[in-house]
Amino acid sequence: MELLEWFNKGLITDEYVAGMKVNKDEMNKIYSEYSLNQEEKEQIQAIKSKELKAIVISEDWCGDAMLNNPILLKLAEEAGIDVRFILRDQNLELMDQYLTNGTARSIPIFIFIDQNGEEKAVWGPRAEKLQELVTSERSKLPDQESPDFKDKQMEMYKHLRERYQQEEELWHTVAKSILAVL
Repeated sequence: MELLEWFNKGLITDEYVAGMKVNKDEMNKIYSEYSLNQEEKEQIQAIKSKELKAIVISEDWCGDAMLNNPILLKLAEEAGIDVRFILRDQNLELMDQYLTNGTARSIPIFIFIDQNGEEKAVWGPRAEKLQELVTSERSKLPDQESPDFKDKQMEMYKHLRERYQQEEELWHTVAKSILAVL
């Protein structure tokens, strides 16, 4: 399938959110509390004329999607970007064209296309500075063979999810990263 076909197949935001079984409240919280700063608004002015569309490969259980999707939605509203969601697990044919590091089905992935369906930019699964944060937190975990590895890993993810929901600085880091590819 061509990208424009994937876009047309995608769920509009309301459909995606209505179907969410996890992270719905958390995503809505970030969406309602995040607002663009002046620099982000200025950057968006140059993007409006591009008349972009966005295909978001996502799943509701993903903590990175919980953080990144509401930021994208706010940017898209301001820039006039029409957004559609494709569920990763049901659409591996598309996902496998956008693997992270050539191997990982990491999400979310944002594919920006023009009105003709030509790919213009790709972003995801997380901002570089957030990747550094996650890598740093992972480096503190015990060896995978350690009996408390799973517990420590779950604790780490819980802590990251809390930070994702509370730290506005992280929200603007994501916005800056997305805007940089556009």
